[in-house]
Amino acid sequence: MASKLIFVTGGVLSSIGKGITASSIGTLLESRGFKVTIQKLDPYLNVDAGTMNPYQHGEVYVTDDGAETDLDLGHYERFTKATMKRINNITSGQIYQEIIQKERRGEFLGGTVQVIPHVTNLIKEKIKQLMSTDVDVVIVEVGGTVGDIEGLPFLEAIRQLGAEVGKRNAIYIHVTYVPYVKAAGELKTKPTQHSVKELRAIGIQPDIIVCRAERSIPQSVKRKIALFANLKEHEVITAKDLSTIYEVPLVLQKERIDELIIEKLQLPASQKSNLDDWKDIVQKMKKPSKGTVKIAVVGKYVELPDAYKSIIESFVHAGAANDVKVEIKWVNAEELDQKEPEEFLSDVSGVLVPGGFGERGVEGKIKAIKFARENKIPFLGICLGMQCAVIEFARNVAGLKDAHSSEFSSTTPYPVIDLMEEQKKVKEKGGTMRLGAYPCVLKDGTLSYEAYKENEISERHRHRYEFNNKFREVLEKAGLVIAGTSPDGRLVEIVEIKDHPWFVAVQFHPEFKSRPRNPHPLFKSFVKAAKELEEQFGS
Repeated sequence: MASKLIFVTGGVLSSIGKGITASSIGTLLESRGFKVTIQKLDPYLNVDAGTMNPYQHGEVYVTDDGAETDLDLGHYERFTKATMKRINNITSGQIYQEIIQKERRGEFLGGTVQVIPHVTNLIKEKIKQLMSTDVDVVIVEVGGTVGDIEGLPFLEAIRQLGAEVGKRNAIYIHVTYVPYVKAAGELKTKPTQHSVKELRAIGIQPDIIVCRAERSIPQSVKRKIALFANLKEHEVITAKDLSTIYEVPLVLQKERIDELIIEKLQLPASQKSNLDDWKDIVQKMKKPSKGTVKIAVVGKYVELPDAYKSIIESFVHAGAANDVKVEIKWVNAEELDQKEPEEFLSDVSGVLVPGGFGERGVEGKIKAIKFARENKIPFLGICLGMQCAVIEFARNVAGLKDAHSSEFSSTTPYPVIDLMEEQKKVKEKGGTMRLGAYPCVLKDGTLSYEAYKENEISERHRHRYEFNNKFREVLEKAGLVIAGTSPDGRLVEIVEIKDHPWFVAVQFHPEFKSRPRNPHPLFKSFVKAAKELEEQFGS
């Protein structure tokens, strides 16, 4: 069977939940025995998300094959069994770059290069690449909002592709917003009507409308939307706000969206949906039996939690696995630069220092790590968090007083973190770091080995600077434990310290591999240690 297509578009406003809708549809189709993959089409002109400020775009999600992508790909992987690759995130920047390179090489034989057919053909090619893989359904999410000028080539491409493959092989799902106007005391359908009108003007008739709303949508409102959108009432689906995103597949299942999709695409549904394990996980997320544990995240983008989206979700997964709710206390690393850590960290049972770029907030992160180390508070350092942990240990335990990273100080006598040799000649910023999955060998008897219970693991990276091996011996003598290295032993991947209940710092990003059904071992172990500390002190 050739892959079927589901196109997901959004209307009225951005951040409406297209990514969660697409992911949840993936969950439901997998539960019916189908193999799915999901692709994000992003209209922005950046080639990828790698050089974008987290304040503008949230976190940069990294795939196994080293692509720096939109954070929605994280949702796709968390909600489904599919592994995302570079081809799963296509941007306008990639499309135009490829077309201009072809034009410069003379591949268009002197012809005029135009949006239609050249841009739209290339977009269709990228979708067809996924259709040619071993999957039953390709779900394609178009970023942005219908009506955005930059999204038009993508919408035209999916219109053309839908017409090419035929009605039984492609459907369009439009996610829209139905606002509740308090003064009038009613839900308003006009924004949805206008959004559908805009979509139909482009030549796309939605097959299903998913209505995002603060509250349940009554039948009378569904009827009105169906009338204006040229749909049947049961093709208008309610997706109201929920306490956890992981409940969305269960709500959409109640609305029978999976049955609608199977019917419209004429998919051979050989099994009934079974989401019992998913329901159990959601139940633990909503009502854990062992209370709450408070963990500080000391970062510099804390005003926008989306910058740490995968970390937040990893805590949700690890919390459910430990039957507790993780309450995140956001601590601005820059504030810590000026103040004492007790002010921020005396009421927490765990400290996590995440990745980041640039010098801003580094000294605050180092202070937080020192506090966690000295006060025996469970600590997890990720990427820059690991590098800061090495700097802190070098300065305050190993006696290398002015130790630093050469990223932040060119004059430090002890550059315990330094630029990788192969990075020294790199001039371009985009896509040039150590990116994607790399193997790591764990040392027996360490906390990391205890967490993973495996000798060799694979984790995703996104960094330029590394542990400087010139200082390996002196730091190990002072008590730093090298708990994980690259298979050749050359690159230090994990450090721990002795005589501490739980102190682990990793060069990679474990948060990218955590799933609700399979929480990341380090997060699971970290949350468990934090809960144990809390119980010990009865805080």
